[in-house]
Amino acid sequence: MTVPLPPLPPTGEDERYRPGGRSVADIVDGEHRQLWELVRRLTDPDPEPAPEGGLDVLTAALSRHLSAEEQYLLPAVRAARPADSERVDRVIEADGVLLAALKGLTAGGLADVAERVRRHVEEVGALVRGLREVATTEELIRLGNRLEIAEEAAPTRPHPGTPATPPWNRIVEPAVGVVDKLRDAVTGRPTYLGDLAEPTHE
Repeated sequence: MTVPLPPLPPTGEDERYRPGGRSVADIVDGEHRQLWELVRRLTDPDPEPAPEGGLDVLTAALSRHLSAEEQYLLPAVRAARPADSERVDRVIEADGVLLAALKGLTAGGLADVAERVRRHVEEVGALVRGLREVATTEELIRLGNRLEIAEEAAPTRPHPGTPATPPWNRIVEPAVGVVDKLRDAVTGRPTYLGDLAEPTHE
């Protein structure tokens, strides 16, 4: 079974052709680890202080991450593994609740967000493992390329009311993302993990 993807440029007749880039599974797993580490730093600041701007970065990183997954990863899982469709539906529903919890996030709401992030990592991780079983290496890389492109154009603020499934989310999310990025530029809001100061150690 092949994973359905948007139209791709011709690759020629060389069957040994392998697209450049990273597997969607490796990208998602890596982002999950980074998100969980940031959650840990924010919820358990000892022995290091919580990073300044950490709530803004967590909100932006999660908003981009969930948007890209819903545009490409989850539809691919649904098509390649129909038996997982109900699980995909539950993830999309939980994503909407998580996005709503991110709106106006304060330290007081971190515990709830942390638990929702933990569940997301667990549920999507299981879907990714299933996708690895049925997708080729080339398909996983091409899907990873699309996920990374979508993430760069995705919103940096939570918009739980926007469409969560293709084709509309692939149209609406980049447009909303442009507005978010303009607001970020005007306000100087940090949105990437690299914007955070590294923890200092005595």
